Amino acid sequence: MIRGIDGILLYSHDGRKLADFYKEKVGLRLTSEIEMGNDKEVGFTFEMKNGFTLWIMDHSKIKGANIQPERYMINFEVDNIQKEFDRMVKMGVKKIQDVYHVEGYGMIATFEDSDGNYFQIVQIRPTEESELN
Repeated sequence: MIRGIDGILLYSHDGRKLADFYKEKVGLRLTSEIEMGNDKEVGFTFEMKNGFTLWIMDHSKIKGANIQPERYMINFEVDNIQKEFDRMVKMGVKKIQDVYHVEGYGMIATFEDSDGNYFQIVQIRPTEESELN
């Protein structure tokens, strides 16, 4: 029986650069850095409050930017989508899609990371702070 998703593994030709992007530009909290295998590839973990973990790791078979960034996206839930959207744009994160509404779900905005992968920020539950802005 499948119990849920433990985490997502995001491989890169330069795991450190990609991990730095998610730490510095997106604002995720880096929780560990590990060395793996005989080639001393590195991995980075970003643990979320809900127990979910994003792993960013070096992989010898990954070369260059993602050529199909729409195929797979990670949604990061935020409290105030407009505030986070504006912050990321100011930080120079490449915007793919402005904030838009999806009926029955919430608000979404799409960005591109330093490897060319798309990711989204989502606000699915309004908060008092976001309702005031």
